[in-house]
Amino acid sequence: MARRNQAGQNSKAEGRFDKRNFVYIESDDEYRCPAGERAIWRFTTVEAGVTIHKYWPSACPKCQLKPQCTPSPYPRVTRWEHEKVLEEMQRRLDQTPDAARLRRQTVEHPLGTLKFWMGSVHFLTKTLPRVRTEMSLHVLAYNLKRPMNILGTKALIEAMRA
Repeated sequence: MARRNQAGQNSKAEGRFDKRNFVYIESDDEYRCPAGERAIWRFTTVEAGVTIHKYWPSACPKCQLKPQCTPSPYPRVTRWEHEKVLEEMQRRLDQTPDAARLRRQTVEHPLGTLKFWMGSVHFLTKTLPRVRTEMSLHVLAYNLKRPMNILGTKALIEAMRA
C-alpha cells in the first residue's frame, strides 16, 4: 500500500519512502519511521465503511530524511483495522513463493470446466439472486461430477454412506 501524493502518483516511484519503510510495532500500536522516530496513533476514521487508523511522527519538521519521506508537513501512515491479517498472509506467501502458482493451477481446472459448461462466461438468468443460484448449481454439479470421475459412482456412494 504505497502512499500517493495529491496528483495520485506513487511515492516509491518518485524516489520517496512508502509504507513498507515504516515498521509497525504491535505491542505499542505505533510505527517506526525510516529515521528511527516513533509514528504514534493520532486518530481513527471510517472511510467507505472501513475503519482506518492514522499515525505520524512529531519529529518530521526537523528530520534530515524528510525530503525522502514526504512533501507534506507530516507523513501520514494509515493502517486498516484488520491489516494484521494481510501482513500474516504476506508473511506466509514470502515463505512459500510458489503458493500463488499452485493455487492458480488448482483453481484453473474447476473454473475452466465451469466456463465450458456455462458456454464460456454467459449466465442463462438475469438479476444477481438468480445468477447466484445458477452459479451455485454449476458448482454443486462440479463438486459431484469431479469425484464421480475420479473414484467412480459406486465408490463415491459407498464413501458417502460411510
